[in-house]
This record gives sequence, C-alpha cells and structure tokens, in this order.
Amino acid sequence: MMKISTRGRYALRVMVELARRSEKKTTSLRSIAENQKITPKYLESIIALLVREQLVASSRGKAGGYRLSRPASQYTVYDILLATEGDLSPVQCLSSSIPCPMEKRCPTLPVWQGLQKVTHDYLRSITLEQLAQLPDGEFSFRDGI
Repeated sequence: MMKISTRGRYALRVMVELARRSEKKTTSLRSIAENQKITPKYLESIIALLVREQLVASSRGKAGGYRLSRPASQYTVYDILLATEGDLSPVQCLSSSIPCPMEKRCPTLPVWQGLQKVTHDYLRSITLEQLAQLPDGEFSFRDGI
C-alpha cells in the first residue's frame, strides 16, 4: 500500500544528489551520508537496493563510489519509489495478486482506482532531472513542476 517509508524518501533524496553531480563522476557513500544526514549504515542498505534495481551504478577502488546508471531525465519519481517501496497502490485490493471477491460489485473500487491513477500519473510526471534542477525547498505541491 502507498505509504512512503523513510527508505523511499531517503532514496529519492540520494538520487537527487547523484543527479546534481556529474553523471560520469562517482560519489562516495561517506559524502552522500554527510550531505543527506543519513547514517552510513542505513545508507548502505538504500544504496544496495538502488544498485540491485539498476538505478545506481557502483565502482570500487580509490576513486570508487556511486553514480546514476542512466541520465537523470530517464528516471521518474514513480520509478524510484516503486523500486524502494515495492507497491504504490492506495489500497490492498489493488495491489494483491489474489483477486478481491468483491471486485465485480464493490461500490468503492472506482474511487481507489481513480486515486491510484492520479497518484501514479503525478509521480510519473516528475523526472529526477526536474527535481535536481530545483533549488532546495523551492517546490511546493501547489506549484507543480
């Protein structure tokens, strides 16, 4: 169900930070942790997930670190949150692989389907590149992007 966890919020912040840096240069875990005020141990688990989902590339060695695996314009907020949260459905009956027994006659199903469409469309409309170009704190829900 869609309740964005701390992991999802931090992952989005990490991705914005990486997008603001050169696409070719890597950034150390320590630098990201310091800039984002995330404990290194917790950040390790977030980065591992982002690498596993192929959103972030890693390299080892003295000049090693992390970078985006593709241009920031090719990521949406939806992509990042889906990778970290696993499901972005507003209610269980839309996220379950087991059909709801009330699906054919549920009077509230269209409400939940509409909510899911609006939120998914909204999250898909914002790219990582757009977020990275905004000064911190400049975006508000009323403004849109």
